[in-house]
Amino acid sequence: MQLTDICFGWRLLWGLSVVLAGCAAGPEVIRLSDAPPGGGPYGKILVVSLFESFDMRRYLETELVSQLSEQGIEAVASTSMMDSKTPVNRRTFVDMVDKTGADSVLLTQPVDLETTAKKTTPASPQASYNFRPTYYYNVFSVELTEYAEPPGIRLEHDVTLLVELIGVDTREPVWAIQTRSRVVWKADMERDYSAYIDEAKTITREMAKDGVIAAD
Repeated sequence: MQLTDICFGWRLLWGLSVVLAGCAAGPEVIRLSDAPPGGGPYGKILVVSLFESFDMRRYLETELVSQLSEQGIEAVASTSMMDSKTPVNRRTFVDMVDKTGADSVLLTQPVDLETTAKKTTPASPQASYNFRPTYYYNVFSVELTEYAEPPGIRLEHDVTLLVELIGVDTREPVWAIQTRSRVVWKADMERDYSAYIDEAKTITREMAKDGVIAAD
């Protein structure tokens, strides 16, 4: 396979390592052509995601494999055959294609990212009250302690991914779309894995709709 012509878009922003780790609405699909340019349907797919973060690649690939498997497709994640120290280059992926006997490669990579940041302030700070009686009848001493959280950072990402299915026989993309998601992430929140699931479901649905996979 000739993967040297594929853009390894890794240096958009440091925020790409968390872009899919916030909460997001379902991705918007942008078609790059009215119809897929032939080929397929494919049934044995090597799934490759190109991000700077190895964990981010692994999460998305795992969900794509899960969704494709539910459609009866034999799919393998590239990250299941490598670690963070494995060279990410043409030779590595060609060896994976040979090892798995894949008839196609599903490639996802970032092509655009816009990020805005806003400072957030908690709306309802917690407070505690301490009542003490005094020497005077029906008169109390009151101490109020208010616990206000420090301001936080709210990041909004508009991220666009290029998704291509590359035929091993043609060595060319046989199908391509872009997905665009708006992701909200707060510095103090736990990572929301559902964004990976939404992305994988959208990609698999579009592949089945366009007939490039022989879905059950």
